[in-house]
Amino acid sequence: MSLLKIALAAAAASVLAQSAWAHAHPKQQTPGVGATVGADQKQVSIEFDDALEPAFSVLQVADAHGKSVTSGRSSVDAGDKKHMTVALQALKPGDYTVSWVAVAEDGHRTQGHYRFTVK
Repeated sequence: MSLLKIALAAAAASVLAQSAWAHAHPKQQTPGVGATVGADQKQVSIEFDDALEPAFSVLQVADAHGKSVTSGRSSVDAGDKKHMTVALQALKPGDYTVSWVAVAEDGHRTQGHYRFTVK
């Protein structure tokens, strides 16, 4: 096998290996980014593009003063490991920040945050 063929094969294997390492990113958030919702909002959920490791993935919601408004711990759906939710306490009008940490099943970690408003 020529050196060129070996180099091309190694490069192709490297690209394929890198694409196998996934990072979980949000596909859909409820409530959505920048959304305005009613005070009857009972939970926040995020659908990711890759399965999550439940032990290391977290979803939190805080009010404008940084105080947690979650009711219990977040959870990854056992039947759909791409779906994470957290229940909310009764919400007052104002701005809220959703913070998330998603660890994909292969161990890669992503994190982010966004805001929504309660009218």
